[in-house]
Amino acid sequence: MYNTTLCYITRGNEVLMLHRVKKKNDINKDKWIGIGGKFEKEESPEECLLREAKEETGLTLTSWQCRGVVTFLCDGIEGEYMYLFTADGFEGELKECDEGDLQWVSREFLDALPKWEGDKIFLDLLWQDAPFFLLKLHYREDKLIHATLNGNPIPGYPQ
Repeated sequence: MYNTTLCYITRGNEVLMLHRVKKKNDINKDKWIGIGGKFEKEESPEECLLREAKEETGLTLTSWQCRGVVTFLCDGIEGEYMYLFTADGFEGELKECDEGDLQWVSREFLDALPKWEGDKIFLDLLWQDAPFFLLKLHYREDKLIHATLNGNPIPGYPQ
């Protein structure tokens, strides 16, 4: 298992999204996700968050919160612990990202964008301002086959 961060930067009713269209052999190819990435050696979650935000967007985050931890499992691929953040304060100018195209998207339009099936679960939790949560998502290829929230099965997902 390895550690990553994922952050949704908000500006009013808009969210900064990354359309992953530039990297070769990208598991996230053509999907819309937040910004973030893998921890570097001896990096804490917030250090990874701040570094990745600066590298991918050019922005320096000034206000952020860790909202939960997501355990991602996918058959045949190494698992991942993802520290999920939201940020509502930043400084600087948005820059070009070498992993995809950055775009401010309204929350209403966000549901229509191609993304991982489980992203809807944690985005709903974020927008509902849910307390800190532990979410486990198990995929078989692109299909979500199992989901638990704080140790409890989520209705509507096979267990």
